[in-house]
Order: sequence, then C-alpha cells, then structure tokens
Amino acid sequence: MSRKIGKQYSAAFSQVARTPYALEEATSLVKKIKFAKFDETVELHMRLGVDPKHADQMVRGTVVLPNGLGKSKTVLVIASGDKLREATEAGADFVGGDDMVTKIQTENWTSYDAVIATPDMMRSVGKLGKVLGPRGLMPNPKTGTVTNDVAQAVKEVKAGKVEFRVDKTGVIHVPVGKISFEQNKLVENATTLMNAVVKAKPSAAKGKYVKSVTLCSTMGPGVPLDTTPYNLKAV
Repeated sequence: MSRKIGKQYSAAFSQVARTPYALEEATSLVKKIKFAKFDETVELHMRLGVDPKHADQMVRGTVVLPNGLGKSKTVLVIASGDKLREATEAGADFVGGDDMVTKIQTENWTSYDAVIATPDMMRSVGKLGKVLGPRGLMPNPKTGTVTNDVAQAVKEVKAGKVEFRVDKTGVIHVPVGKISFEQNKLVENATTLMNAVVKAKPSAAKGKYVKSVTLCSTMGPGVPLDTTPYNLKAV
C-alpha cells in the first residue's frame, strides 16, 4: 500500500531541484520549504560506499556539534563511589549504581537520552542489552560512554555530542539541529559532522566513500548536497 503524499509535502518537494545544492543553499531551502507547525529536527543522511556486513568496514564514532541540537539531553550515569558525586556535579539527570540497573530491568525504564557507565559497572550494565541495545542507548567505550571520566562525558553529551553509525544499508542518519536554528549554525553543525564521518573512513573501504548526502527536516523532502566543496568524494 503506497503512502499518500499530502499537498504541503508535494508543494515543498516541487521546490527541490534534482541538481545538488551547496550546503549553504540547502540549509536555506530546507528552512524555506518547511510546513510543519512544530520545531522540526534537521537531519543529515550520508550514503557511504562501505559494506557494514564486514567488521573492518563499519563506520562509527562521535562528534560534538558546535551549536548543539537545540535541547539538552537527559543523561543517566551508572557508577559507584566518588563517581556518583562527580556525575551529579557535572549535571547528570539520573545517577545511581545497581539500583538503576534493577529499575531498568524491572520497569523497562528508558526516560533518558544517553547512558554513561564506569568500567567497573559494565558487568551489571551488560545485563541491560535487550532494553538499551535496540534503542541505541547501550554504553560503549568506542563512543566514550564507558569511562572513568564521567564528568567530561556528561558535559560532552550535554554540549551536543552525537553518535553516528552506519546502518545495514550503508547509510548514516544524524540530527544536526532544529529548523529554527540560524542558517550559519546549521551549516557549522553539518560541516562538523561530515568532516567527522570522512575522518572515520575505514582503511578497508574501496572506491568512492561518500556516495551522496541529503539534508531534510523531519517532515520535509530531502535536499541533495553537492559534496565537492567539502572534500567528501574521498577514494
């Protein structure tokens, strides 16, 4: 059954040319053609020339967006001893140890945007894979969410740290701000993200690395980007 396309979406789509846009033009157009009545998230989608089925072609990492995401993330820290105090002082919203693990297990509790854990707590946190894993919340050393420096980790998440990870189709989907952001802030965030993805190129990836990049708002149509000025046509 095909999805019915609304008049507002069709009107917005009709204003998007097939020719790729410079990032500045794309952000301006995305803001111009918005039609939703809420402050939509602006998303960047990058199709990469990798095969995620092979571990040596997995693309994953984190980056702190210079202008944040428009809202402060809710952070849960699972730690013990002095690390609990450090997490609280750094601004964590929820702090605890095994009591938090039990709460998540018994209540299927996921009222937070990020989870940070100290290495000594990972034996307990490991039991939460079925709850946190599908939601992308499982702490991982590669993304800096398993660390003894919980204060720094909390501050980075609060400042706009985002994780990027290629999906099984070879595409990365990451938010880069809100439609209400000034154009230059969206450009800065998007550029920072794209540069981070390029730096994360696996040595095993052959041929064109970045095949295409699209910018869109939550409800709006995709706007294709010209990747040339950003040195993204890496081979």
